[in-house]
Amino acid sequence: MKDKYLQDISEIKNMMNKSSQFISLSGLSGVMAGIYALIGAHIANGLIESHQGYYITLESKTFKLIVLTAFLVLFFSIATAAILTVNKAKKEGEKIWNTTSKRMLINFLIPLITGGIFGLLLLRHAYYGLIAPVTLLFYGLACVNASKYTLRDVRYLGITIIILGLIATEFSGYALEFWALGFGVCHILYGSIMYFKYDRK
Repeated sequence: MKDKYLQDISEIKNMMNKSSQFISLSGLSGVMAGIYALIGAHIANGLIESHQGYYITLESKTFKLIVLTAFLVLFFSIATAAILTVNKAKKEGEKIWNTTSKRMLINFLIPLITGGIFGLLLLRHAYYGLIAPVTLLFYGLACVNASKYTLRDVRYLGITIIILGLIATEFSGYALEFWALGFGVCHILYGSIMYFKYDRK
């Protein structure tokens, strides 16, 4: 009787979590996003080192190639996350597009889009050293904001990246290294934790 009572409580708790949290985020997608980011950072570093001239201007070929690399990293990260999350949702019998996932996405996009626009304004006014820290800060805020509707680990990922963004602001000369640490290493670390905690069950 006691075991049945505890089982009923556990089932009720799981139902409440599913109704208030989107739990189909794939940890493996975080790992892959981190790998893409490290590859992108390596390519960008090579482009910077091989650039001829003291400054990298907006019109230069080097800058355009760096932007292209960034967009490719973003594209592959989003595509991988979408595919793996859809597959996980199907396995768990959860709808990929429901009220909770909509709330999570909206709360994630508000700080992210704001940070993207702010980054473009910094780029326009030639504050190049602040672009990487700003992307880290606003991405971290986006993760913290969205974590109310998904796994708690996303909140810790966001806080870690915010801290890195603040440190990167002080040491702007190492912007690419902090960017690789935040978007690369942190994603691999937290993605691995989420995979072993949730995905392998």
